Amino acid sequence: MKESWLEFKKVRWPSKSELWGLTLAVITASILLSIFVGFIDSIFYRLVHIMLP
Repeated sequence: MKESWLEFKKVRWPSKSELWGLTLAVITASILLSIFVGFIDSIFYRLVHIMLP
């Protein structure tokens, strides 16, 4: 437990501005990835419906 506490003290916590920037980056990446996956899904959906009427 003592070693864990010493390691915990070594952690460098992000500043408020860094935290907001990283949060915005994660939200943006999530939105872009969901749009991309939705686009690919719609393409495969249409292909399957063309091949199997």
